[in-house]
Amino acid sequence: MNAIASSSSPPSSVDTGPPPVLHTWDARGVHSLVLNRPSTFNALGEEMLAALQAALDAVAGDPLARIVVLSAAGRAFCAGHNLKEMRSRPELAYYQKLFAQCSRMMLGIQKLPVPVIAKVQGLATAAGCQLVAQSDLAVASSQASFGVNGIDVGLFCATPSVPLVRNMPAKQAMEMLLTGEFITADEARVRGLVNRVVPLEALDAEVEKMVQAVLSKPREAIAMGKALFYQQRETGIEAAYQLAGQTMACNMMHPAAQEGVQAFIDKRKPQWPAAAP
Repeated sequence: MNAIASSSSPPSSVDTGPPPVLHTWDARGVHSLVLNRPSTFNALGEEMLAALQAALDAVAGDPLARIVVLSAAGRAFCAGHNLKEMRSRPELAYYQKLFAQCSRMMLGIQKLPVPVIAKVQGLATAAGCQLVAQSDLAVASSQASFGVNGIDVGLFCATPSVPLVRNMPAKQAMEMLLTGEFITADEARVRGLVNRVVPLEALDAEVEKMVQAVLSKPREAIAMGKALFYQQRETGIEAAYQLAGQTMACNMMHPAAQEGVQAFIDKRKPQWPAAAP
């Protein structure tokens, strides 16, 4: 079975052979990753995790990459880990390896030098909700819903709690984790889990607006800014200011910032220099 299918354009509606678990394509520096196991609600089984890791590694190695859009086929965005697969291997060493694999992939999203947008059309639960929380930005359809309901099967969503509590206030995150109750897309926006909520038919256009906004900015500044954003968040305020000041000084020395400031002074649109290969 194919784990991943890559191309320079969206997949055809007519597929031959076993479908890949992940469709990827790249255009304009926009890497589109589509979870493609609707029959399992795009669960993060071992094969899916490996395919996502390979795709993220490819983006990390692409100097022309500008942004990643993470979406899914079918009615659900992602239903979390594949519980049937997990239940078939009741071994501590296996579970430790599986969650380490998942954590590495999630951290890979944060470590990318380009932003990751989660385009959420439907249900996102447990590790699927974690995937949304771990993404830098998220746009949801009004039909989407979000939950960390592992507690319903006796499994506290410990790893999803890591990015969840970094997206929303602690008591709101804990309520979701302890009760397993779902929240709507609008509630997710109010709590800080997603940036925007639109009708399903407007989801593609809304994500494209966000993509265009990112593409119009210099890649180097975004890469430096993203790295600093996450690094300073985990430090004390004095260390955070030191990191931020150093980052801004280095950023200001870059030709893109020099051009941007001069364009502001000249009251004209900046002409961004080409990114280094």
